[in-house]
Amino acid sequence: MKGTLLIKNGIVITLGENNRVLHNHHVIIEDGKISKITDTIPSDLKFDKEIDAAGKLIMPGFINAHMHFYSTLVRGLGKAEPAHNFQEVLENLWWRLDKKLSMEDNYYSALVMMIQSIKCGTTTLIDHHASPGAVKGSLMEIAKAVTETGLRSSLCYELSDRDGKEIAQQGLEENEEFIKYCADNDKGFLKAMFGLHASFTVGEETLIKASEIGNKYNSGFHVHVAEDMSDQNATRDKYGLSVVERFRDFKILGKKSIAAHCIHIDEAEMDMLAETNTIVTHQPQSNMNNAVGISDIIKMQEKGILVGLGTDAMTVNMLEEVRTAMWAQHLRNADPSVGFMEVVNTLFFNNAKIANRFWDQKLGVIEEDAVADIVLLDYYSPTPLNEGTVLGHFIFGLSNAKVDTTIVNGRVLMENQILKIDIDEREVNAKAAEAAQKLWDRF
Repeated sequence: MKGTLLIKNGIVITLGENNRVLHNHHVIIEDGKISKITDTIPSDLKFDKEIDAAGKLIMPGFINAHMHFYSTLVRGLGKAEPAHNFQEVLENLWWRLDKKLSMEDNYYSALVMMIQSIKCGTTTLIDHHASPGAVKGSLMEIAKAVTETGLRSSLCYELSDRDGKEIAQQGLEENEEFIKYCADNDKGFLKAMFGLHASFTVGEETLIKASEIGNKYNSGFHVHVAEDMSDQNATRDKYGLSVVERFRDFKILGKKSIAAHCIHIDEAEMDMLAETNTIVTHQPQSNMNNAVGISDIIKMQEKGILVGLGTDAMTVNMLEEVRTAMWAQHLRNADPSVGFMEVVNTLFFNNAKIANRFWDQKLGVIEEDAVADIVLLDYYSPTPLNEGTVLGHFIFGLSNAKVDTTIVNGRVLMENQILKIDIDEREVNAKAAEAAQKLWDRF
């Protein structure tokens, strides 16, 4: 975004390696990047736009490290048979739903959640898509929504053998074509990974082809890992390996790969993830909703694994997710004194490190030369707010704060809780509801 923007009179929370809380400070943005953080507004500068942040926090936009846009239109659907375990959740709901998705569904599913992301201050999302009845071109439909809203997103197609060889081949091609598209049209907003569903639904032949393509382009892989024990059991029964072992042997792990969930992995598998510098994402609300367990993110971080926070489409409100993650760790360990820093790290520090592995820009921090992805939150603190207390405020106070303004690359997408993009939210939701009804009729 070209031009100059002044955000003045706010409380700046920088995050990053040297997290600071700066009261009554101003942030100057030029050509999409932060050029200065100061307590004095330079008298010789003129600004194209000024935003008064008095009574507000100025902080980096939130990052969602594991999302599924395609699940948006399931909200309120009551036609699925009750599921009593994770396999039934997949078979009764998600695998029935994704087969029926159309290109229109793919577009509106993403657009609705992109708008919600803006309203929640989530500026970067790493998505994992599946629509076996509408594979070819599906990622470009989602990319269209990303571009229209002005957010950043990494996309991939969820390759699987569960719908037959022809659909699997389409999944291979869709991933490769979109990876090439993003490489040839890199404007800093769209990125691509190679998507896989899970070990128990991807056979040897397909995994070989996927590994060849993903490693050829160094895209990294985005895959579900041991979300339920059934994934481990099926993999060990069929291949004589653990899930992580199998992916290591096929060169799926690595610095730019995301292993989502990792609930049912042992210490040996954790060591493999650490040795390969593979990213792990934690999705506590989804995991508890599906009754599959809670990841041991404390032990994983002790082993040096970069653990981030995703939502698995349960929400795009990252403050809601991180708060849930705290209670989940207390419950998992039967100890309310553990896990504070490990949970806080996932969203406020590690997600930025994850995003910076894919975007060749400085995301997730307020500092000079960082990309101006910024949110303003309404927050009058009733207790001291400084470097020593701010992390506690994130969990016990800011979770209820309203996002006032959302800025991406210096462009104001929402101000005073009013969308500033050229999209009619009511019209979008009305069209999404029409598409949802058609989808439900096909379900």
